[in-house]
Amino acid sequence: MYRNDPVLPTFGLILALGLFYAAYLDGRLIAKLLGHTPQELSVGQIGLMAFGAVLLLYGLIGLVSYWLEGLELRPGRHFPEPSTAPMVAGVVLVLLLTAMAGFFVRLLIYSAQTGHNPTSLQGALFGGMSLVVAVLLGIYKKFYGREEAVTEEERSEFPW
Repeated sequence: MYRNDPVLPTFGLILALGLFYAAYLDGRLIAKLLGHTPQELSVGQIGLMAFGAVLLLYGLIGLVSYWLEGLELRPGRHFPEPSTAPMVAGVVLVLLLTAMAGFFVRLLIYSAQTGHNPTSLQGALFGGMSLVVAVLLGIYKKFYGREEAVTEEERSEFPW
């Protein structure tokens, strides 16, 4: 496709959610057959979740690309027009990131003092901080970054 179309990434997200649900149902079926909840994942569940994760990542990248670049790139320089809403969203996200970083540091101090290390909470908090930083970078690129789309002529200097 020559355009930045959101149809394939949306289909990828829907298919990824379907694969995650199929892995969940597979686990329920295994639990029903065994009569108890199994402690480990089956090979089928791992495969479904891995393929679903790839499709989920592909879909998210495609939708973010569509949001940032639009449906079709136009040659030339593009200067964004900053407005108040992205600035307010950026300030709120920076305050949220500051609060999350403070809580993360307090969590590390708590785990050092008590010896109890809640790694799942630390990982989820750090992942959330990374997502907030990614959203901040996306807002900057969309509303404040200058872009230049360059095209080549049909008969350029390259031999291919």
